[in-house]
Amino acid sequence: MHQRTSKKIIIYFLLFISLCTVSNIELNKKNFLKIKKINIFGINNIEVLNIKNKINTLNLNNIISLNKNEISNVINSYSIVENYKIFKKYPSTLNIEIIKTNFLAKINYDGKTYIVGSNGRLINEKFNNDHLPYIFGNPETKEFLKLKKKIDLSKFSYDQIKNFYFYPSKRWDLELKDGIRVKLSNLNIVKSLNQSFEFLNLKNLRDIKIIDLRVKNQIIIK
Repeated sequence: MHQRTSKKIIIYFLLFISLCTVSNIELNKKNFLKIKKINIFGINNIEVLNIKNKINTLNLNNIISLNKNEISNVINSYSIVENYKIFKKYPSTLNIEIIKTNFLAKINYDGKTYIVGSNGRLINEKFNNDHLPYIFGNPETKEFLKLKKKIDLSKFSYDQIKNFYFYPSKRWDLELKDGIRVKLSNLNIVKSLNQSFEFLNLKNLRDIKIIDLRVKNQIIIK
């Protein structure tokens, strides 16, 4: 009887050791795959710190079962981001590559100045961007990005422009850095821009302040 009891004790002991071993293996596996390091590239140190702090508030699982949507929501909450990629580096590192949006122009909404990004979002102006052109009027950012695309398709350089003027009719004026104002129509903008560019390069032009392209097939100067 005593011998049978001893065998039972040994069996229970071995079973306990086995369960502990399996439990420890699983625990070590979880700890091994737990995200321990996050690297963020493409932005400055302050921006990196802000994004890391927000990501660290998430209850991230191990790197295999990582929910990228949660991290995407954090990154997308920053208006400076144009694009990004998330890479897993096993066993425990997360690499995030961020492409910052290009700063295109400044605009005022409700008494506050913002920067318009190439991603179509408004960015709080906390940078020194005196070189950026200013948008007067209240266009939607998509209207401005349409114009920017047409300027890029024309012979004009975007760097030649000092200010933009937007009208309720969705028509634009451009003020160039040399003080000349180009009045565009709503139609054939690329063609009109090319015409004004070629016109401005004529050698015998002097004291021109306005190039008016609002009338089809006409260039009116003042």
